[in-house]
Parts: sequence; C-alpha cells; structure tokens
Amino acid sequence: MNVSKTGAGVLLLHFFFVVPAFAQGFAGLGSDADGFAIPKPGVAFDFPEDHGPHTDFRIEWWYVTANLEGSDGQSYGVQWTLFRAALKPGNADGWQSPQLWMGHAALTSKDNHHVAERLSRGGIGQAGVRVSPFEAHIDDWQMKSTATHGEDELAGLELRASGIDFSYDLKLDAAGPLVAHGQNGYSVKSLQGQASYYYSQPFYTVTGTLTAPQGKIDARGEAWLDREWSSQPLTADQTGWDWFSLHFAGGAKLMGYRLRDKTEGFTVATWIGADGTAEPQKPGELKVRPIESAYVAGREIPVRWRVELPTKGVDVTTRPLNANAWMSTQVPYWEGPVTLEGSHSGKGYVEMTGYE
Repeated sequence: MNVSKTGAGVLLLHFFFVVPAFAQGFAGLGSDADGFAIPKPGVAFDFPEDHGPHTDFRIEWWYVTANLEGSDGQSYGVQWTLFRAALKPGNADGWQSPQLWMGHAALTSKDNHHVAERLSRGGIGQAGVRVSPFEAHIDDWQMKSTATHGEDELAGLELRASGIDFSYDLKLDAAGPLVAHGQNGYSVKSLQGQASYYYSQPFYTVTGTLTAPQGKIDARGEAWLDREWSSQPLTADQTGWDWFSLHFAGGAKLMGYRLRDKTEGFTVATWIGADGTAEPQKPGELKVRPIESAYVAGREIPVRWRVELPTKGVDVTTRPLNANAWMSTQVPYWEGPVTLEGSHSGKGYVEMTGYE
C-alpha cells in the first residue's frame, strides 16, 4: 500500500477533521452546525447548480466507485473522491478562503490496494469544482464532463487520478437518470432528525485504462457517483457507518447504509429499478449484519456482510475482492469492491468508517 500527500493546508485540514476535542461522532460530523446551513425537507434539486459546491454547508463530496474487469482477466475496483470542508460558511479569495479540499484515489485488485491522497486550501486554484462545463479537480486529478449540449452535466465524465505506483484514465457514460435518495433528496440520518441532501448517478458504464506496477491494463465495467452535502449529518453518538452500493445482475441497484450507535444502528435504503425508478425504503427496512471479520491495519474489520431488504426479496452476502482495502488516509476507513451471492448476483462497493 502506498499513500502520497501533496498540497498546502495539510495541518489545517488535519486539524479540522481529526484534532478538535469538541468534535463528536465519526470525524467530527456529529458536532454542532455552528452557523452553517441545515438541510430542510421539501427543497427541490436545481441542476446543474447542485452539481457544484454549497459553501454555506460544512461538508460535501463528489464520490465515484467503479467495478471493473481488466484485459488481463482480473477484477479491479477504482475510487475517486473529492471532499470539501469549511472552517466557516461562505467563501473568499486566496488564502483567506475558509474552504478546505481533500482528494482520495484508490486502485484495488485481489492482491494489492493502492491509495493516494491530496490536500489543498481553497481559493488558490489548486482544487475546486466548476458547475458548467462541470469539472472537479485537485492538482492534476480530474473529473470532467463530456456531456453534449442539452444533456445533464454528469451524463458523461472523464476520470483521472494517479499515485506513486498506479493511475487510471476512465470514461464514464450514464445509461440512466440521476436518483434522489430519501424524500426527494432529503436523506434522514437519525431519529433525532440529522439529514443531508443526497443524490446519485448509479448507471455509468466505464471504459478506459488502469496503470499498475505490472503495466497498463484495458478495463471496462460499471460505476456509481454519489453527491452529498450537509452540516451535521451525524448525531454525537454515531461512531461511523457501513455503506453499500450494489449493482444487481438484472439491472436494479441498491443503496443502503447503517449508521452505528449504542443500539443496533439506524438503517436507510433506496431501491433503484433497472429503469431508474427510485423507491426509498422506510428506516429499519434494510438489515445488515457482519458475518466474517479479519484483522486489517491492526484492527478488526467486518469483511463479509449479510444484506437483507425483505420488501424487494433481497438476501445477499458480500465478498470482498481484497479484505485489506484499508484507506490509510488522514481520516482512515475501509473501502473496496465486493461480489454478491444469494438471492441476487452482482457486484458493488462497501465503505466502512469509524473502526478504530
């Protein structure tokens, strides 16, 4: 595993995410909103504007995961993420900008998990997001729209990133619509009412090239993009989450997560039909249970899960491509590709945070 870190503002970003004694919940995401905007129900998405930054909110991300098959006959997973976090609401030029940026990239195979990280202070041009034509970048990592006139800005993307010993250059084309989670995009995270705005583009087909220590590999597969922003998405006692994005062989999709606390946790799911129809499930309908663990990066991590959604006849177990898919970044977590067994076959991604 390799991790590269570049860019200004490293100490500030580390301070914001990790250090404060008052931070509550995983990575401080349960701390008070402190003057930032709060998500409210009944607010419709406004595209393409909502593809861009929301600087009145404390945190947001542009997040892509891809399940790929290589020309060498091997399976691969790719992650590309740009996080924005704010020291205070609003924006400013140059080093006065309160916006902080962090990028994560990973390439996972059955034998290796390559990781890279980039950090930047906003306002100096090193990182940011433009609405139209859409482009998100940090240093030379790039997520850039290839959409034609009249299409949604995220209908087509070029995706590039590199680390010390890996890189990828991928083309993503959407074969279905954007999907809003929760109540038309208002996604509740707890019984106390914490929430985010959340939508996805889960219908990308992918072609492109991976570069690993063994050389260049042509690859193709499917990808999922998540967009989410909030100011207090967790409660003070929620210690992390277990998140699943699953592509079923018949074309349907499932997004689901469990937010862990002192009880059994709070679960939410969205069933996405092959035609793109989204059906939010009631809190608690999704059942997730770890069935096998392993020691990863010196801690015990669930590496196989049973995922049930009885309303849709889903009862599957996940199997990781690589159990050691640990993201040894400023805020560490597990994230990697999985295959599915049981009532549905398919592939997907699992992210697990807060396992200290």
